[in-house]
Amino acid sequence: MTLHKALDTVHELRQLVDSDGRYQELMDYAQTLEGIARHASTHAAGVVITPQKLTKYVPLFKSTKGEVTTQYDMKCVEEIGLLKMDFLGLRTLSVIQEATELIAENRGVAIDWAHIPLDDTRTFRLLSGGETVGVFQFESPGMRDYLRKLKPESIEDMIAMNALYRPGPLSGDMIDDFIHRKHGFKRIQYEHPLLEPILRETYGVIVYQEQVMHIASQLAGFSLGKADMLRRAMGKKQMDIMAEQREEFVVGATKKGIKKATANKIFDLMAHFAGYGFNKSHSAAYAHIAYQTAYLKAHYPLEFMAATMSSEMDNTDRIVVLIEECRRMGIEVLPPDVNESQARFRVLDKGLRFALGAIKNVGLGAIDSIVTTRRDHGPFTSLYDFCQRVDLRLVNKRVIESLIQAGAMDSLQGHRAQLMAVVEQAIEAAQTYQNDRLRGQTSLFEETGSGSGLAITFQSLPDVPEWPVNEGLAKEKDVLGFYVSGHPLARFEEEIKSFATHAISSLEATRENQEIVLGGSLIAVKQITDRKGNPMAFGTLEDFTGTTEVLFFSDLYGKSRTVVANGSMVLIRGRVSIKDEEVKVIALEVTPLSEVRQEVPTTVHISMSTAGLEDDTIMTLANILEQSPGQCAVCLHLETLHSGKVTVRSQKYRVTPTSEAIDHVRSLVGEEAVWLGHGS
Repeated sequence: MTLHKALDTVHELRQLVDSDGRYQELMDYAQTLEGIARHASTHAAGVVITPQKLTKYVPLFKSTKGEVTTQYDMKCVEEIGLLKMDFLGLRTLSVIQEATELIAENRGVAIDWAHIPLDDTRTFRLLSGGETVGVFQFESPGMRDYLRKLKPESIEDMIAMNALYRPGPLSGDMIDDFIHRKHGFKRIQYEHPLLEPILRETYGVIVYQEQVMHIASQLAGFSLGKADMLRRAMGKKQMDIMAEQREEFVVGATKKGIKKATANKIFDLMAHFAGYGFNKSHSAAYAHIAYQTAYLKAHYPLEFMAATMSSEMDNTDRIVVLIEECRRMGIEVLPPDVNESQARFRVLDKGLRFALGAIKNVGLGAIDSIVTTRRDHGPFTSLYDFCQRVDLRLVNKRVIESLIQAGAMDSLQGHRAQLMAVVEQAIEAAQTYQNDRLRGQTSLFEETGSGSGLAITFQSLPDVPEWPVNEGLAKEKDVLGFYVSGHPLARFEEEIKSFATHAISSLEATRENQEIVLGGSLIAVKQITDRKGNPMAFGTLEDFTGTTEVLFFSDLYGKSRTVVANGSMVLIRGRVSIKDEEVKVIALEVTPLSEVRQEVPTTVHISMSTAGLEDDTIMTLANILEQSPGQCAVCLHLETLHSGKVTVRSQKYRVTPTSEAIDHVRSLVGEEAVWLGHGS
């Protein structure tokens, strides 16, 4: 909405401006200023390169941070013929480097990235299974679903998928078309034989901008420079330029023996796909990095996950997702420990040891003191021993309390409640001990030359009860941002896996009004009043993967108020609401997790796509169902190319949904593709 348009469409605004000269003057000034850049900003990655000094080509500007930038924006820079390059810094490159160093350190294996095989079976098995959490560019729920459908077999498949998984191609069903062509469900055809070598690798679909340029060059004799101008005009839908170049394209194509009608049809195809086309060189570079991360995850999962989690220590939501992925992979994530942890995540034979650097209030200075003291003088035995040996100027009371709450001192004498009860006493005794040492004095009870401070080390701990499990976990979450040593929902894990259709971390891949089922714990529940004066509530639902906001309207809240409360562990059937890219859930039904199994489930739901669906998969699924006979019906929710989503209720199979059978089906079709339900 512009001011000019507002004056034409909003009668009250026009009346106001016409009623007073001051308002007219204000509007004149406003229209003069409208659209003018209000401040200078810096391009995230753009670097301008000139053959001589920049000042000979562009006016410069120095930002408040001291950065030197051009006063021209990127479009103006390109229009005057200068080269603008985007140099991107990727966190993933640091992950790859750190993982490589960990592999060399732990396994003595030096990876030569220039010579890793690009046809590695284990890597493509991981990709085809959608097991790509942590894999660069390929870890979103939607992408993982498409990988299971595509079953990539080459780096070329990965490059194409990286280019296709974008809003334009997704909205145009190009990915499904690509997958169906790859698996032979749709015939690959070319408008002219000259297109076959250009589009063979993408099964006849125009995916890349370079393909548009190549077609213009090969079929119509365009120079590469002119072909690039055509690509830009098509991408920006510059109709006047496209009209001129259509005529030139058709003339050039007919000179090569292509019929005029065919040439026009090919031009229309180019124009259609050019709006979606992605730069192949960019996609190839990213796909190669994605392949490297997938290779690491497939062959060196411990080192890869340790490096990935270390890179995300400042992102609580990501760490939650990565911890859950470790659990799925069978990798144990051990709580932090002052006797084993380092600043970053560490690889051990028994799993991954949590990083001290991920604990709130524990700075790098404190960590360095802890790790150095442990390395030089051996492991800590008690809180007193710890306090007397570290630098208390760096490892202060707040740091020690955070370490205790995080479980980092569980390997010392006593439990967390006992340690918290004597923190001040231990620090005071340790400071006395350290001050005496500085003055050259020693304790009567200290062993000569050992520096063990036995009088301090063996002081007794108070006889106080341990914290209740949930209280201990809550304190752990306060300093870590998530649970490590346990989870309040652990006893209902099987119920959530069986009855929930989605994990919270996968909600970003849902659509408006989609009906879903979530399981988790309610926190931060707040009652409010709706417009009619009736009580309603909203709160946060937390599962093993993250949190989301849930709204309980008055009808549901009125009959479920005792269940919709802080700490309640519930199963929620609801529908998705998306506003400003923020996903919320409108609750339709809420059931305590403790009661969901009291009503025996009547249906096993299995979601599958016909794209990439192989006979072996169907036979394996049939075999699993045959080996689990019972009373539950089986519903297949199929995504088909021509009919969209189709639900088929099996007439042949009725099953018993044992955990083993459900896990087998999940391993076949995906973690979130199987759930139980009451009713059809």
